[in-house]
Amino acid sequence: MNALLTVEDLHVSFPGKGWRAPRVEVLRGVSLDIEPGQTLGLVGESGSGKTTIGRAILGLVPIQSGTVTFAGERLDQVGRGRRRQLSRDLQVIFQDPYTSLNPSRTIGDTLSEPLLGQGRSAHEARQRVGGLLDRVHLPADAAGRLPREFSGGQRQRVAIARALAIDPRLIVCDEPVSALDLTTQKTVLDLLLEIQQQTGVAYLFVSHDLAVVRFMSHRIAVIHHGQIVENGDAASVTAQPQHPYSRGLLRAARRFQLNSSSER
Repeated sequence: MNALLTVEDLHVSFPGKGWRAPRVEVLRGVSLDIEPGQTLGLVGESGSGKTTIGRAILGLVPIQSGTVTFAGERLDQVGRGRRRQLSRDLQVIFQDPYTSLNPSRTIGDTLSEPLLGQGRSAHEARQRVGGLLDRVHLPADAAGRLPREFSGGQRQRVAIARALAIDPRLIVCDEPVSALDLTTQKTVLDLLLEIQQQTGVAYLFVSHDLAVVRFMSHRIAVIHHGQIVENGDAASVTAQPQHPYSRGLLRAARRFQLNSSSER
């Protein structure tokens, strides 16, 4: 099967702090790929560069060198207009459900926006919003309510619905459950798995938590100081990690009462 997303020898650097400070290299030759319908878990500690990979794929940070290819098209070579067109197939779920939604807009307006932007009529958008709310197990009257009326887990379901609105092929999930309590994390993760089974969407699942990544992923890439140090089948990486850093993550992983990803 051909990869849906391929990242090859990706380098990203940011300006250093202070006058004449040298640039800081955040990603150093990162390569990875994701097949259609597959979840690649990207795990590493804070500052490892994992979020930067997702942002580079989405075009939110500049790339110094390397290639990002999505569905056969070089994303690192397309302009802003084409990027907007590709947003139909490439979406994101951010970490914080409290800040990722506009507090002054109803849920219905938030979910309708990408649909109207794709040329759907207001009637078609309303119908689609009803289906999206049902898919993420929220009541139909949620469309007329504001984000502040929902819990953190419910807000993250709204964020998931927004990402699904225009039927993407790949969703970058950037620490999507780290701001939630353990019980709510389990609910949201189960929902993401259910949606993947129903739609065939692929995920790049970014997290610092190896236990959560194992539950979600078919394959796992471990990142340390801007480099992928281990990449393989989820069960193998988490059961018998080869790199010392991966073994350290495994020892540090908290107990998370979920089934093993080897059952996926």
